[in-house]
Amino acid sequence: MNKRVISLGEIMMRLSTPGYERFISADSYNVVFGGAEANVAISLANWGVSAAHVTAFPNHDIGKSAVQYLRFAGLDTSHVYFDEGRMGLYFVENGAMQRSSKIIYDRFDSVFANFDPAKIDWEKIFEGADWFHWTGITPAISASAAKLCQDAVKAAKAQGVKISGDINYRRNLWQYGKQPLDIMPDLIAQTDLIIAGLTDFENCMDIHEEDYVTACKKAQEKCPSIKYVSTTYRESISASHNKLCGVLWNGEELLESKTYDMTHIVDRVGGGDAYMAGLIYGLLGSGDQEALEFAVAASVLKHSIPGDANFVSVDEVSQLVKGENVGKLLR
Repeated sequence: MNKRVISLGEIMMRLSTPGYERFISADSYNVVFGGAEANVAISLANWGVSAAHVTAFPNHDIGKSAVQYLRFAGLDTSHVYFDEGRMGLYFVENGAMQRSSKIIYDRFDSVFANFDPAKIDWEKIFEGADWFHWTGITPAISASAAKLCQDAVKAAKAQGVKISGDINYRRNLWQYGKQPLDIMPDLIAQTDLIIAGLTDFENCMDIHEEDYVTACKKAQEKCPSIKYVSTTYRESISASHNKLCGVLWNGEELLESKTYDMTHIVDRVGGGDAYMAGLIYGLLGSGDQEALEFAVAASVLKHSIPGDANFVSVDEVSQLVKGENVGKLLR
């Protein structure tokens, strides 16, 4: 696919207990790097889309290792910056059966949170770009990260780049004196595709509705730039067994995907990012229903893969959509 996507966001070092061990008993951790926006870009890169991620890392060997990971994953790292400071961390304990998974964040005062937005030339970054992706995590981290996101969205809009935003309301992140309603409405107003549930509508757009379609219509009334609104519905039977489907509001009707029964989940972290990437990929090249089905299938496959990123091919996702080669031994 001859398209170019830019993403912006913090990348953290992820430390996971081996297998299904608990934090209290683990004596080692598996280490990868991950971040919501970069996860989206990595999926797209694996599907043949030119993808670049904009972020900042500590200027030491761990930061350089993170850049190497992004390159390994297929991303353009020419807009990765280095500065003094620390890398954000997060810790994962994978649940099983009726025991829930747990995540502990240690990301405050990171290099990305303190990065100077004036150092970035967004006009140059968006040259030749077709799509820009942000999430509600970035403007929640710090005042400078919020300014970084605002500058990026404004520049993308000015250059006619399509914009997607996963609203991703995180109550515990907003600790620097601003509330979501101070920042988020303006970002959402310039965005073409948003991922938002009813809680996101309430906290980030001041839309209080119990019906999803009504909430979508009100969001479009407030923000006419919004062309699509989407979310997923998850039934958690246990940590190992979930059911998943998605819906997509296209301004005229609410499309629904088929529902998948995921009975032996390996790692659900990054499932939403895989869904977001699938929507972007689908909307860049196919119809609305096809994009939705591709997105849900991509998310389902992510649940079978350890780590943050969804290292699956277009063929694997398409085969799952069609119900082909499901769970078979392929030689």
